[in-house]
Amino acid sequence: MRTLIACAALAGTLLIAACNTVEGVGKDVSSAGDTVANTADKSK
Repeated sequence: MRTLIACAALAGTLLIAACNTVEGVGKDVSSAGDTVANTADKSK
């Protein structure tokens, strides 16, 4: 029973960490896209 609870807690922690990581990657990609768009606008 303790093993089951420990596995569930570990799985929950990993899911939360994965969500934060994916969110961070999304922000980074969005920022890079904004930078490219701004550079393209300045070059016109």
